[in-house]
Amino acid sequence: MGGHLKQPHLITAQERLRDQVAHALRAALISGELQPGLVYSAPALAADFGISATPVREAMLDLAREGLVEPVRNKGFRVTEVSEHDLDQYTELRALIEVPTVGAVTRSAAPEHLEALRPVAEEIVASARAHDLIGYLDADRRFHLSLLALHGNDRLVETVGDLRKRSRLYGLTALDERGMLVASAREHLELLDLMLAGDAPGAEECMARHLGHVRSLWAAEDR
Repeated sequence: MGGHLKQPHLITAQERLRDQVAHALRAALISGELQPGLVYSAPALAADFGISATPVREAMLDLAREGLVEPVRNKGFRVTEVSEHDLDQYTELRALIEVPTVGAVTRSAAPEHLEALRPVAEEIVASARAHDLIGYLDADRRFHLSLLALHGNDRLVETVGDLRKRSRLYGLTALDERGMLVASAREHLELLDLMLAGDAPGAEECMARHLGHVRSLWAAEDR
């Protein structure tokens, strides 16, 4: 009987390493260290991390499911290139979902549930000022998805989460150096204040403007 106890612990440890590697790979994608169009092998990346190739390969498969990389037979994984057309479509879909949902949440959510998101909005601004790009994107994701979750539709939150992963920002470092992230970060506090004031049309306009600014950041980076 005792032989069955160790296996769950081994699986947990393996999954934890896989998650840590996936997080590190996402960070490398955001910083531009892993570049679109290039192929990376699991063994080579594993050597960089100082670990075996298995958790790296598993982490890359997780990223492939998110559309961040694509497997290349017998070679490794190619970092997915995202075209201007792709970004326009992702932004349009996010706007179609998030703008009216923000209006609905403004009309229905309890003020204390909205106010509970203020520390996360402030964390976004603090991360932008501190040039903490991973912290910025993590807090930004938590804010947007937690806000949408107040609408009560789990599938909607999953869909937007997937769109966010597919429309990730490459080369955020360059945008940060040009000081373009702090203004975008502050829009989260503006949105929250409008929602707490019960201004649904104002909140919808703010969200539409915010998504437009996010899209313009990508365009600026592409140039």
